[in-house]
Amino acid sequence: MKFKKVLIIATRQIGDTLITTPLISTAKRIWPDAQIDFFGFENSLSMLSGNPDIHQVIGTKQRLKFKDYLKQFFKLFKRYDLAIITQPSDRAYLYGLVAAKYRVGVIPTEQKLNWWKKKVCLHTVEVDYFHQHVIAEKIRLLETFATEDKLFGQGIAVTPPAAVSLPSEISTQLKESFVVIHPTPLTAYKRWPLASWVTLIESLPDDYQVVLSGAPIAQDRELNQAIIDLLSDTAKNKILNLDGRLKLDQLGTLLRQAKLYIGVDTSVTHLAAACNTPTITLFGATPPTNFGPWPNGFVGKQPYQLKAHSQRVGNVTILQGPGECVPCRKAGCEDKSDSRSDCLVNLPVSQVIEAVRSYGINCN
Repeated sequence: MKFKKVLIIATRQIGDTLITTPLISTAKRIWPDAQIDFFGFENSLSMLSGNPDIHQVIGTKQRLKFKDYLKQFFKLFKRYDLAIITQPSDRAYLYGLVAAKYRVGVIPTEQKLNWWKKKVCLHTVEVDYFHQHVIAEKIRLLETFATEDKLFGQGIAVTPPAAVSLPSEISTQLKESFVVIHPTPLTAYKRWPLASWVTLIESLPDDYQVVLSGAPIAQDRELNQAIIDLLSDTAKNKILNLDGRLKLDQLGTLLRQAKLYIGVDTSVTHLAAACNTPTITLFGATPPTNFGPWPNGFVGKQPYQLKAHSQRVGNVTILQGPGECVPCRKAGCEDKSDSRSDCLVNLPVSQVIEAVRSYGINCN
């Protein structure tokens, strides 16, 4: 089947938006003359800045009143030949149902209340949070239109926002060699202990600048400042704290220049990998087989093992802590957002230092 107008729907957060880009580029390869539009949350669309495969981005707010939903439905009504629904939520499916004649979509494993989603689609892909990578999941939405070789037989890449210039007040402070560290996840159960970050930073060579990254929110600023406060005076001199000072496309530019990135399980880590920056990430509850940062250029459906002390594929190294339960895919050991994760608490600094050395940086 050929389509002239295709709408990709991803009403999720910034990391989820970024990882739809391999689906977008694959769709463009299948239908090179098609107009491909993207529909998502307004605060996530900057991840798609300058993407050459997208004709138009359409933003919506995360929370809408009923009358605003009706306005949104009217704007989308039958404008597209095909809607690609990249998540199993009811709202995403309603947008797809309104917007296009044909649909393909991701469906949840629980079918009891979601039977109708399969009925309204040409093709569906069931989520598998342990054994199917989310990027392969999304590309598989196109398997009814193309062969597996066309979908997975060549290198797959995540497309970061187009590069822009850094503000002069920041670029003039950057040294030739620097490491970007992003210690701040959105939720507590993805955190590595402050003391571990301090030990790691202290171990990095003095001729490497350490650039701290974080979101423009109080939680990230406080955590980064807590790390700085615990550092020795010598280590403090290595720090450039940029939390909240860069837009996403500017952050992409910074990451492209970095010698190394070290971060937790968060959207910025996916951005670092997409920018082809050597990337080390610390994983706890999240299965890397489902949401590990994609190593650009990987050929196939699954780059990672479910559980490994350390695994390096392309420019990405994933480290996991100890524990028979790893990865559990729960919200930490207490299964709530402010919980601890023992697998991260017990992930030794020496394991991270070993990974840093593997990229040619000699730690103290």
